[in-house]
Amino acid sequence: MTVPAPDATAAPDATAAGLRLLDVTLVHGDGDTAVTALDHVTLWVAPGEFAAVVGPSGSGKSSLLAVAGGLQRPSSGTVAVAGAELTALPDKRRTEARRRHIGFVFQQSNLLSSLTVREQLLLPLHIDGRLDAAARARADELIEAVGLSHRAGSRPHQLSGGERQRAGLARALTTSPAVLLVDEPTSALDRARSAEAVRLIAEQTREHGTATVMVTHDLAIMDHADRVYEMVDGRLS
Repeated sequence: MTVPAPDATAAPDATAAGLRLLDVTLVHGDGDTAVTALDHVTLWVAPGEFAAVVGPSGSGKSSLLAVAGGLQRPSSGTVAVAGAELTALPDKRRTEARRRHIGFVFQQSNLLSSLTVREQLLLPLHIDGRLDAAARARADELIEAVGLSHRAGSRPHQLSGGERQRAGLARALTTSPAVLLVDEPTSALDRARSAEAVRLIAEQTREHGTATVMVTHDLAIMDHADRVYEMVDGRLS
């Protein structure tokens, strides 16, 4: 469903949980070759809220995710995740905040070729020092939830494109991130699997109080979203 966006003139509380972008601009290049990828974007997504962003190719949707996830610093404006202002953190601490608080689901699954599906999910927990019995159980639950229990011991080259996409989704959810950023999650899935994947994201968002932003061309996804935004020429409305 579509609901009104938050009042962009109100001052956001940077210490609040969730995801908050305030007056964010991202410019590539300079002079006559400068390209504005994001143009004064303000976006607030509360814990447990599922926001969808639609728009044509080249409109700035992927740039929005890169800046929101701390992968790229904006030219101006601020980004806060789980109460931490990413734009104010040095690179090392920004990387730590990204690992602890942000989950990514990319168009390409980016799975590690040498690891099984189960190992893909356990690795981020191991790196973060959170690999205990409860974490292992959650990983197994997510593998089952995305329909890959029979593939838990398989490596990426043994999976179909859709299976790799679902494994990437499960991996992003394993750490119960405060913010989940999803880039075209259904591009490699058939209609039934697409519906299952989006339903899982929506359920996890509400169950774990995750602030979720999904960019997509799939209009069917909008039924699961609390808010739907449109991005055109770097502007969000």
